[in-house]
Amino acid sequence: MRVVIIEDERPNILRLKKLLAEIDATIEVVATLDTVTGSVAWFQENEAPDVALMDIRIADGLSFDIFPKVHVPCPVIFTTAYDEYAVRAFKVNSLDYLLKPVEKDDLQQALAKVNVAKEPQDANVLVQQLLELVNKKQPAYRTRFMIPFRDGYKTVNVSEVDFIHYSHTITYLVLKDGNQLPISLTMEELEEQLNPEEFFRVNRQHIIHAGSIDSIQNYSGSKLRIVLKRDPQREIMVSREKVPVFKEWLDK
Repeated sequence: MRVVIIEDERPNILRLKKLLAEIDATIEVVATLDTVTGSVAWFQENEAPDVALMDIRIADGLSFDIFPKVHVPCPVIFTTAYDEYAVRAFKVNSLDYLLKPVEKDDLQQALAKVNVAKEPQDANVLVQQLLELVNKKQPAYRTRFMIPFRDGYKTVNVSEVDFIHYSHTITYLVLKDGNQLPISLTMEELEEQLNPEEFFRVNRQHIIHAGSIDSIQNYSGSKLRIVLKRDPQREIMVSREKVPVFKEWLDK
């Protein structure tokens, strides 16, 4: 079986490769891609694989953006956290949808579905059906956090969060009053759980709220530098690859 992995987080790529090797040593990962642009070019220039393992949010946008730009003839298995209704949609369509961290048994069952499919369907059509279902039913995003506090817990509303940063293996909520609160969630989990209309992951270390931005400055190499209202000394850079998506997110 020939597999393409579309994913922009190296630990997730390594995990998928390890699981695939354990499931079947003959499985060949023919490409690992981390952008919409790179994925479109790859499908245009290469023979179709047997299956594509796709994260939804990748370096320069959503993997859904691949399908209007190029024909994807192979089955797709999504490997990410997302709306429960999207999960149900894929179950109906006989493709699969695996929540991170992907488990070996789940991946093995998903690959088995691809193998036994008598009439493989066009991935473009299936993804379009998924998008229609997701648009009909908007996902419920996180509205608050339960944070360990002294001998118990306290509740923090998402509306109190100014930005989020990751440092030395710990994720912190930074509140509008300046307090920093460590949480057990990863940046990937938060990126999926927070409303993307309000929050944007500008790089691996920072997720910012739209209201936290004071100004945006051009930087070398076609990058952007974000200056925060409440922490103007913090260096927050938007990579060249993410600049178009970031501008689109703000310009609404």
